[in-house]
Amino acid sequence: MSDRRIDYYLSMLLDEDRYEFYRSVADFADKEIGPKLLGWERAGGYVPDELIAQLGEMGIFGLPIPEQYGGQGGGLTELVLAGLALGYQSHSIAITPGAAVSLGANPILKNGTEAQKKEHLPDLAAGRRMVAFGLSEPGRGSDAANPQVVAEKNGDGWTLRGEKCWATNAKWASHVVVHALTDPDGRNGHRSTCFIVPMDQPNVHYSEMSGKTVWQMSSTGSVVLDQVQVTPDQILGELNEGFKVMVTTLNGGRLFIAGLALASLAFALDRVRTYVQEREQFGGPIARFQRVQDVVLEMDLVLDRNLNWLMTLLDRYDRGVLDREQPAKVKIDSSRAASHLLIEAMEICGGVAGLDEFGLSRHHNDLFVTRVGEGSNRALMTQVARSLLPDCAGILQ
Repeated sequence: MSDRRIDYYLSMLLDEDRYEFYRSVADFADKEIGPKLLGWERAGGYVPDELIAQLGEMGIFGLPIPEQYGGQGGGLTELVLAGLALGYQSHSIAITPGAAVSLGANPILKNGTEAQKKEHLPDLAAGRRMVAFGLSEPGRGSDAANPQVVAEKNGDGWTLRGEKCWATNAKWASHVVVHALTDPDGRNGHRSTCFIVPMDQPNVHYSEMSGKTVWQMSSTGSVVLDQVQVTPDQILGELNEGFKVMVTTLNGGRLFIAGLALASLAFALDRVRTYVQEREQFGGPIARFQRVQDVVLEMDLVLDRNLNWLMTLLDRYDRGVLDREQPAKVKIDSSRAASHLLIEAMEICGGVAGLDEFGLSRHHNDLFVTRVGEGSNRALMTQVARSLLPDCAGILQ
């Protein structure tokens, strides 16, 4: 049995096959990522191509994709378990297959035509290429039902114009799913359409977003669509039902993001509980102080509670019976609690916590993304509040 606290809890929550799968990915991360991670970060650049290829060979990119399309035939549970194992070391590395599946392959799997599935899923499952998720825009974030990228009717097709940003994995993407306004006068939530657009299609321009201080090894790109011509067979889902595609996609993504927050918390818990038993001040280890014990215990309480919660929701998601509010709630709570406790943990450890080699500052920075990614916590709180206050749902701000 591993001495990691997260492994102790997962060993009780998972059946033998799933736990062994999780441990196999964690063992790989310990051997192939942990010892090299600091060097990669200090050198700059992105997740190494050879590591992406290794993850592809392991089948990580195809975990929830059916075997008939070249995948492993699992569910979102397996993907989140891989995210926990990889995210313990690095969010940047974990989100590369995480976003490639939950935001890239998953919308095609759930909304694509049979022809689209056969065209895209086998290569996506093998990690040979990725699809980016084009939702956020420079002037539009939480108001996702009203994209500023527009698709104007042009004969049998449409002309796309506008810009998408914060697109994870854009550097490696062969295609981008573009959420565009197609019916400005339609009902809210029924005025947009998703299109599958090749990144090498004429008038599609990609650039990496610079100056990012979080998920530093992950690719985050901007995609400009300058009068891009698309045809009906590039529609993903139904015409004017693009918001539905986006919403159903984000439910799974929020569970993955909650897993990343708990992976950071798990790393911090192990790092801190080891450190406080070794660090001596005032005549003994600082673990003997009640204030130190309180923080370590609270970290453990949140990890125990939220892992149980997350695994329950993953089971419901894979059985197709999970409502929309639950992924939002577990993401909100996990990301906020982990962020708060990371700061508490860093205070306990003192100045050493600010060194990159200690690892806590990496997770502290990356946890910010879990609070705003897959829907800002502030916006999601309003969404959940509407379900709690149905008589006032129409006026809640």
